[in-house]
Amino acid sequence: MSVQSDLNLYYGTKSKKLELPTRRYRALNPVALAASLAIITSPALLADNNSSSAVTEVATGAAVATAAPLEVIKVTARKREENVQDVPIAISVLTAQDLDKTGTYSTEQLTRLQPSIQLISSNPRNTAVTIRGLGSVIGLTNDGLESGVGFYVDEVYYARPGSAVVDLLDIERVEVLRGPQGTLFGKNTTAGALNLSTAAPTFTPEGKAEVTLGEDGYTQGKAIISGGLTKKVAGRLAASSTRRDGTVYNVTTGAKQNDTNSQALRGQLLIEAAPDLTIKLSADYAYQNPNANTQVFVRYGATKRSAASQFPALAAALNYQPASENPYDRLVDVNSTIQARQILKGSSAKVDWDLGDYSFTSISAVRAWDWTPQNDRDYTALAIRTKSNNPSAQEQWSQEFRLASNNSANGSGELDWVAGLYAFAQDVETHGTEQWGKDGARWLIGQTLSGGISVPSNLIDGYTSNTDVYSSTDSYAAYAQATWHITEDFRVTPGVRYTKEEKTGDFTQVASGGLTTTDAALITAKRGIARNQKYDAEFSDSSPTGQLNLAYDFNDDQLVYLNWARGYKSGGINAAGIPTDAAGNPSLVSATVQPEKSTTVELGLKSQWLGRRLTTNFALYDTKVTDYQANVVDAGPGALRGYLANIEKVSVRGFEFDSRAQLTDSWSVYATYAYTDGQYDSFRNGPPPLEELASGTAAFDLSGRDLPGVSKNAGSLGTEYGWGGGFSGPSFHIPGEWYSAADLSYRSDWNSDASVSKYLVVEASTLVNLRLGFRTDNGTDVSIYARNAFDEDYLSFLSIQAGNSGAVYGHVGDPRNIGLRVKAEF
Repeated sequence: MSVQSDLNLYYGTKSKKLELPTRRYRALNPVALAASLAIITSPALLADNNSSSAVTEVATGAAVATAAPLEVIKVTARKREENVQDVPIAISVLTAQDLDKTGTYSTEQLTRLQPSIQLISSNPRNTAVTIRGLGSVIGLTNDGLESGVGFYVDEVYYARPGSAVVDLLDIERVEVLRGPQGTLFGKNTTAGALNLSTAAPTFTPEGKAEVTLGEDGYTQGKAIISGGLTKKVAGRLAASSTRRDGTVYNVTTGAKQNDTNSQALRGQLLIEAAPDLTIKLSADYAYQNPNANTQVFVRYGATKRSAASQFPALAAALNYQPASENPYDRLVDVNSTIQARQILKGSSAKVDWDLGDYSFTSISAVRAWDWTPQNDRDYTALAIRTKSNNPSAQEQWSQEFRLASNNSANGSGELDWVAGLYAFAQDVETHGTEQWGKDGARWLIGQTLSGGISVPSNLIDGYTSNTDVYSSTDSYAAYAQATWHITEDFRVTPGVRYTKEEKTGDFTQVASGGLTTTDAALITAKRGIARNQKYDAEFSDSSPTGQLNLAYDFNDDQLVYLNWARGYKSGGINAAGIPTDAAGNPSLVSATVQPEKSTTVELGLKSQWLGRRLTTNFALYDTKVTDYQANVVDAGPGALRGYLANIEKVSVRGFEFDSRAQLTDSWSVYATYAYTDGQYDSFRNGPPPLEELASGTAAFDLSGRDLPGVSKNAGSLGTEYGWGGGFSGPSFHIPGEWYSAADLSYRSDWNSDASVSKYLVVEASTLVNLRLGFRTDNGTDVSIYARNAFDEDYLSFLSIQAGNSGAVYGHVGDPRNIGLRVKAEF
């Protein structure tokens, strides 16, 4: 039985150093890397040879038997089914087989396979997904705005960032579109899109079951069943459950925390109403309720504030010591309940009607999101900021109508086209609670105010801020895109979209409790922690976006393209509080945020070699973003911790490479690489880096600094090799194939804070996953795996403790997990 791995991964150069046999890698071995790439891209392999009996000499001098061509991967990125190698845009694909073989079941794991994607998350609500370093504001979630990276499942837009951390269930294909998507996709985006397609119901009965057991109580179960219900109706049902014990230990409560508790269910009906009319109905439900999202103490960073207001002195004054000063001891000491419960659910109906020369598609969908968190935001056993809970509820609906030409054109002067209308609306409601405890005044305000006024230790004990936020969005768009085949080899594809959006928002914050006082200075100090505020705002905008694509086929296997694209990230309402004027009133000029506009120029090359047993794709791009949405600092009286506004300009440029090779029928290799260079071109009112922070609030000029959340180098390498012989015993023989596989991913250093502080640098990491298994001819697969096989210590996120004491906290990446997976098909 042949092994055909068509992994489509990205190799990125986040070079981390290798230091075996210690737990921490420190460098990616350049010799091994060069040898691996030499095998894939050696001149011998690049010499096209279509003979089925040929033997190709690779750079090592070893002979590799010619393999069958790589499987053709079909995508729908341009709203029609096409071979991914024929699509002249920057797109990468992970198939169901890729996800299955690498054990990828979440978007976070997906980032290790696709280096252009970065997921930065302190909890599901505060999740930033970026592509090429753009997409979301790090560190400040705002209900009045959407992400710059679109997240779609079966062509339905998922508006809330928490959608990105739900388990991937019964996914047939993940398409990663890089760069502005300002024409065909529902909500305009400046950075790209994740376009997920689920497996469709089949009339032929089929079923799959899978159980995985691993260390730390890791248990995952999946079940899928599909088949015909009548001659014209087929159904499919998929379910999954993932659990794992916590990876950190709370010395205060004696319990493990940051566990996994996730369930998902999806049902679909496919109705063949007529020979030319099909209807697909889908409903899904995902539930997560982990005891999660606390952070470990990572380090102390000295600021320019007085020594008495920095972490060492504050901790000593309150007789406090962190549970550990080594984050990889995985010890925490929070003394408040933590929870990260969310429910996502929705349903959709897709109608496809073949009209002969044209195809009509209608996609109707409704979705809802329910987020119920509990947090201890000081991350200590002290009673500083004891609650920070922002439960949210969201509802959305969307409708798309699309008309497209049939039978892809290929002759000179012929035209392919698609046009459509799109509507989207959502309502988000958040009711937040912030509360401070008995240690809050000492930690956040100090012992004395200017003028020598003493601060009572119980000034903000029990001080509570209750926030009610309501926001709504109505978005409408019309779009059209056409491909004109000027010659059989040269084609031009212009596209245009016109979007109109209207948003409204209502923000109310009421602060109460704490010590009752008539002292004006003490009242001002309390208001510096939280103050009453109320404002309403409206926003409307109309904007055209689009693209112009030129593509030329050198031959059937080599394609070069030049693409210009304009993207648009929605503006909206600042629904997280705004600065006040000298009289203490909301500064309404800051209540709305303008749209973010992105322009990208990209040059790409897609190639197939060796009878299509090898693919090599390259992309070189330059992106300029104006009115970039970012956290800014206001220097006026009563300034908040920061708020969302527009800054002048950001730029990102880079290079991407991905390759897949079927070296023999039983040996496959992939390699990916992404170089990303992003910076704040002009950001004069940025938040000060921790090391520059002095008393009071002052803006800091971040112009010229690297963009946060971006690893300059990132990538992956992987291989799978299979061999026959079956599995035999004294009195039995099971026909099948043994296989072994290894996957390596690397990310270089990146900064986890909008201020680009030197203390918030997340160090480079190199992760290796290993697998060894046996798959029978009838579809049963038994394997052992080792994720993070060398137990690499790494961080996935860093944040500054509230109050700017200099304490830095973070999330520790998952430790090594060894387990057994059993999968059966029937």
